[in-house]
Amino acid sequence: MKLILNLLGIVIVIGFMFLISMNRKAVKVKGIFTALLAQFIIAGLLVKLPQGRAAIGAVSKAVEKVLSYGSEGIQFVFGSLGDPAAASGYIFAFQTLTNIIFISSLVAVLFYTGILGFVVSKIGWLIGKLFKTSEVESFVAVANMFLGQTDSPILVAKYLNFMTESEVMLVLVSGMGSMSVSIIAGYVALGIPMESLLIASTMVPVGSILLSKIVCPQTEEIQELGEVKMDRKGNNENVLDALASGALDGMNMAMAIGASLIAIISIVALINGILGIFNISLETILSYVFAPMGYLMGLEGKEVFTAGELLGSKLILNEFVAFGKLGPMLATMSERTGLMLAVSLAGFANVSSIGICISGISVLCPEKRPVLAKLALRAMIAGFCVSVLSALIVGIWLLF
Repeated sequence: MKLILNLLGIVIVIGFMFLISMNRKAVKVKGIFTALLAQFIIAGLLVKLPQGRAAIGAVSKAVEKVLSYGSEGIQFVFGSLGDPAAASGYIFAFQTLTNIIFISSLVAVLFYTGILGFVVSKIGWLIGKLFKTSEVESFVAVANMFLGQTDSPILVAKYLNFMTESEVMLVLVSGMGSMSVSIIAGYVALGIPMESLLIASTMVPVGSILLSKIVCPQTEEIQELGEVKMDRKGNNENVLDALASGALDGMNMAMAIGASLIAIISIVALINGILGIFNISLETILSYVFAPMGYLMGLEGKEVFTAGELLGSKLILNEFVAFGKLGPMLATMSERTGLMLAVSLAGFANVSSIGICISGISVLCPEKRPVLAKLALRAMIAGFCVSVLSALIVGIWLLF
């Protein structure tokens, strides 16, 4: 029964993308099936093949080891406040948000030196060949495995003005459906396993191509741009400049996340205070509205409504709020349920992302602002569905 529900869920997600498609007749069905098959293969390699599980485990340990080095700088600046073992205990602002500064600096250095750029270009080239996508959109889709929704377009900023609507849609969907390496430490600190986050991140590029090409199929002629080269250095003069720039970006990101969490959690508390008069809460409302998604995942009993609440929180509020709720629950969940929910919540797709993407990418290419505004809502919905689709596919593999 769970297999049937998961397959039905996949059909409904893809069917809904056709429903909101800007040109259903232009959708290349063969390409969609190819991408869907590729997603099943990727998921199978990661969650079912012993070698794949071992690789994910090894990479997870390596990433967690790298993240741990951030505590050295944090404790030097903040002393015992940066040490979770100290009498002050765990403090999210000092021990998690501040680590974003370290990771942001590291990512900036890796891109300046061309290391991450090399990985992105090679995987992007392969994806472009397999799915007939342009180099520019392929590079951005892959870069979103590492960068944020407004950071990855910077790599190809000089080409943005020449991109078609379909290419721009893929840039938006992959950005909203992805996570930034810089803030993965924050999710881990909330109790989300690194392995789950890596699986979700790996499935973003192909999943984004699959859904974005349904919502906005390629109908315009793609301009020949010659050899596409990523702008890995930006305005940085040297490695130290890149490190400093990354640190400042990380600080701004950490402050923005902290500010948004304070505002969102406080406003939710206010709303619940008002709704409490009627003996209901925002969480209860969301759990019922999004419960059908939990049911299609093959979950049972209260877990159906738990999934609904988490998915609703992710879409209406943000993924930090949803992960914060999921983390403490994982110990009582089965491996399948926990992994599916973690994967389904991964990504930036929420209501606030619409404004972030429009304003963030418009700075790089003001001429595309009308196009971004036109596509952003559909892109947010598709980005949300990228994570849900990945979770459904992962859930099918875990049944065997």
